[in-house]
Amino acid sequence: MESGRRAGLTGAVSAADPGAGDCVDLYWIPLGSGRGTGPRIVRLGGRSYAAAQRARGRAAGPVFHAALVVRADAVTRSVEMAPAWGRGARGRGVVGTGPVGMRCLGRSAMFRYEIRCSAGTVIPDLADAVDSPVEIATGVDAARRVLLAVESVPRPPWGRDELAAGQMWNSNSLVAWALSRAGVDLTTVRPPAGGIAPGWEAGVRVAARRSS
Repeated sequence: MESGRRAGLTGAVSAADPGAGDCVDLYWIPLGSGRGTGPRIVRLGGRSYAAAQRARGRAAGPVFHAALVVRADAVTRSVEMAPAWGRGARGRGVVGTGPVGMRCLGRSAMFRYEIRCSAGTVIPDLADAVDSPVEIATGVDAARRVLLAVESVPRPPWGRDELAAGQMWNSNSLVAWALSRAGVDLTTVRPPAGGIAPGWEAGVRVAARRSS
């Protein structure tokens, strides 16, 4: 599995790219890169996690959040978790929502996140991704499985460990869960050297429970 395949790496995700084969690409985006798709709440959570790690005397390298670009049936879609108040309502491809922090707060859009799987959207900070894209899977069947998994991902409170997975649930959990449930082997998938991806293992662990 090769990382750093940067061909076609831009800030936009086009709805139709007939020149590209069906595949699933993973992008590692540094938190705090400052342009949009690393939602504010995700950046805040990542920084809090790193600070907590340092307080416990553990090494905490650069914090990354994961995003997916999935090409299937001549359509390119972006998969992300973002604040419900982050963009206009049209065309953002919302397939689920969840609360931020506490379930009771989720009644307000200010404390609710969205799971988006949308065609033709723009991921402004995609160009800041490190050692990306990582081609996770190829073929239309694999791409379709990932898209189907995204629609059924758990939606616990963001930033908490309600599912008792040992880590808070966040955008990294979403990506890891969807890939795992789609049958992608993630044993060799890691963030860029020295980096950490809070919530990634939570997604893998919860997906494994449901599979068993």
